[in-house]
Amino acid sequence: MVANIPVHAIWLAQDDPKKNTAVKLSRRDDLVLHERFNRLPRRGIILEPLCGKVLGPEDHSLLLEEGGSLVGLDCSWAQIEDSVNQVMSRTKLKGRMLPLLLAANPVNWGKPGKMTTAEALAASLYLIGREEQARKLMSAFRWGEQFFILNKEPLDAYSKAKSSKELVQLQFEFFDIDGEVPE
Repeated sequence: MVANIPVHAIWLAQDDPKKNTAVKLSRRDDLVLHERFNRLPRRGIILEPLCGKVLGPEDHSLLLEEGGSLVGLDCSWAQIEDSVNQVMSRTKLKGRMLPLLLAANPVNWGKPGKMTTAEALAASLYLIGREEQARKLMSAFRWGEQFFILNKEPLDAYSKAKSSKELVQLQFEFFDIDGEVPE
């Protein structure tokens, strides 16, 4: 059996905890939820959508071989810039963003990139070859399997990319410049 990647989330309490995917996953013991920065792992990758560097094959060894953790930034999309600035000034984790994928959550269904923390963590796990762990995370949500159905082709293609550059280029096969799915 392959060991699971340690999964964490920093929770900034900007939305309803009853609807929050990271809170739900922490209640199921699928991730460790942090409200304080000093409790975050010291090594690993934090998912934040503004950094400009895609989580690519060059990053996989940090998670798969060097014992790094995968950390989600759980905040409101309405406060994303302030949240990223607040978190990234307090951590040494490597910031990475995901290539374009479609959200399957009920609030942002079908919107490119507007994923929940659970979707972002699951996508990251899928991209580094931990599909089983990704599916376990998403099994917590009635719409969870829809995320994999909606993004099957891009997820499979992205997971086979040999470099971040190739991964970025692959996005154009699935999405146009405006971020919409091509006809």
